[in-house]
Amino acid sequence: MMPEEKVAIAVQVVYAEPGSVWRADLQLPAGATVGQAIQASGFSRLFPDYPSDAPALGIYGQACGADRILADGDRIEIYRPLTFDPMESRQRRALHRKAFMTKPRNRPKRRKAKIAAGLLEP
Repeated sequence: MMPEEKVAIAVQVVYAEPGSVWRADLQLPAGATVGQAIQASGFSRLFPDYPSDAPALGIYGQACGADRILADGDRIEIYRPLTFDPMESRQRRALHRKAFMTKPRNRPKRRKAKIAAGLLEP
C-alpha cells in the first residue's frame, strides 16, 4: 500500500515591523514555491512601500530564494531592509569602547627579560 501524497500544504508568511507583526496562514498546492506563497498572501498589496524588486526571504531564519519549494508547516519570513551599514556600526562601537576604556592594558612583565640580559640583579 502506497502512502497518500498531500495535495495541499499549510504555510505561514510573516513580516515584522517595529511594534507589530503581520501574518498570513495559507493553504497551497504541494510543490508551491516561496514566491508563489508571497504572491498568494497579498503582501505586496498590503505593504506597497516595501522594496519588492528583491525581497530578503527566509524559512525559519535560514535565507532562501523565491524559487525554493515549500514543505508542509514552513514559516516564510520577509526581512526588512537594513537601515544602517553593519561594518560602520561595528567601527563606531570599537571607537566607543576605546574612548571609554578605564583599565590600563595588560603589559607583560619585563623584569625577567632584563634579568636574563644582565641588566638587573636577581
